[in-house]
Amino acid sequence: MTQRSVTILGSTGSIGTQAIQVVQSHAGRFRVRALSAGGSDVALLARQAVELDVEQVAVARDDDATVAGLHEALDAAAREVGRTAYRPEVLTGPGAAEQVAGNGADVVLNGITGSIGLRPTLAALAARSTLALANKESLIVGGPIVRAAAAPDQIVPVDSEHSAIAQSLRGGRREEVRRLVLTASGGPFRGRSRTELARVTPQEALRHPNFAMGQVITTNSATLVNKGLEVIEAHLLFDVGFDRIDVVVHPQQQIHSMVEFHDGSTIAQMGPPRMLVPIALGLSWPERLVGVDEPCDWSRPSTWEFQPLDHEAFPAVRLAEHVGREGGTFPAVYNAANEECVAAFHDGRIGFLDIVDVVAQVVDDHAGAGGNGIRGSSVELTVDQVLAADTWARTTTAARIDEAAQPRKETVR
Repeated sequence: MTQRSVTILGSTGSIGTQAIQVVQSHAGRFRVRALSAGGSDVALLARQAVELDVEQVAVARDDDATVAGLHEALDAAAREVGRTAYRPEVLTGPGAAEQVAGNGADVVLNGITGSIGLRPTLAALAARSTLALANKESLIVGGPIVRAAAAPDQIVPVDSEHSAIAQSLRGGRREEVRRLVLTASGGPFRGRSRTELARVTPQEALRHPNFAMGQVITTNSATLVNKGLEVIEAHLLFDVGFDRIDVVVHPQQQIHSMVEFHDGSTIAQMGPPRMLVPIALGLSWPERLVGVDEPCDWSRPSTWEFQPLDHEAFPAVRLAEHVGREGGTFPAVYNAANEECVAAFHDGRIGFLDIVDVVAQVVDDHAGAGGNGIRGSSVELTVDQVLAADTWARTTTAARIDEAAQPRKETVR
């Protein structure tokens, strides 16, 4: 494999730091051209920039304190290694990630969390870079916009489940696929009833059994909203109908997902419950790098479980399927409403069950006369329409959260 130039969006997050680990352990294979981050940890961003000798550094925040802090951190990190002449181009503000995403790197890894990743995704596709997509929200909310912008095989999935499907699909032709099976750990509350879930705390929701992730994704894994988003993502990535996408609970997460073919065979991708292999494949696809992670140890006794998903306790997946079938602006509303509800839950304003309940209410509002919902999988959406739906959803969700929070206040009294 010839050396590839790489831009990493979300470099200080979980996906970004592991991507840098892969790059640094495969010297000569990659050259990182640019890094972007939100701006909450400019010291780490500066160290990454100096270590990788990047040309561009971008932060989403553009307040004076963040910008000054980044320049100071870059100077300090450069002095530590005796590179006082190091001066990368620094971009700041909400459009900074979009700018570096369009710099023409061979690969753009989008590890941003949330719908704010949509414009950077489109910028990378427009620049004809291979898009290593960990920011599932941009595909989900952008739907037909992103699919229309992408050339064949230009998007390489980095989510472990979708990477597993992409790998398993090498074992057969697309027209031979009977169904896709996404695996789910079940989160920290697997096996609990809806009644028991009413009492869980934000701290408990952040105790994922297998992965260490940020607040939003970890909470989404606890509610299974994340799995719902992944069902929509699988539909869009692989052009498979929702009636042929299933979710099964697999607590050990050794099987990352499966493809069932019409002759009755099933091909699964297996490995430790870590993200290194999917990230590495996102950077090197279709080739595999050497020694990325340790394989399963087949010499040790182990038991792998598979259980049906409890849709009564965790209704987020069926809600996502409904939203995905509606298409248009509905996935953007589902995602935005959820982000607002997760924040409210961690602020103590709503309970755990309220998260998906409020999202469902907002989706219904969007379908009503005042929601201005746009339906259809082939509708010619615009970015402005998607972002308008996102804004509408956040405003409507805020009102619904106030309604849900009122009984909690009265209970406390």
